[in-house]
Amino acid sequence: MQTTVTDRGQTSIPAAIRRRHKLKPQSKLIWLDFGTTISVIPVSGDPMKLIRGMFKRRGLTKLLLEQRRQERERVRP
Repeated sequence: MQTTVTDRGQTSIPAAIRRRHKLKPQSKLIWLDFGTTISVIPVSGDPMKLIRGMFKRRGLTKLLLEQRRQERERVRP
């Protein structure tokens, strides 16, 4: 989907995206500038909902335990 930026720096969010992400008037958005790309992220009213499931299937617990084991081995005389 493509939108246009106005002279005042405004743009419209396409209706399909507003519906999918349940964006209403006064909804908050975060703009992330990565240099060559820009991402727009809707801010959830409930911060816990925002991060829930964020680290699923990444095996972070396993990774953390492995790093701790390596640290213990390195420190042992």
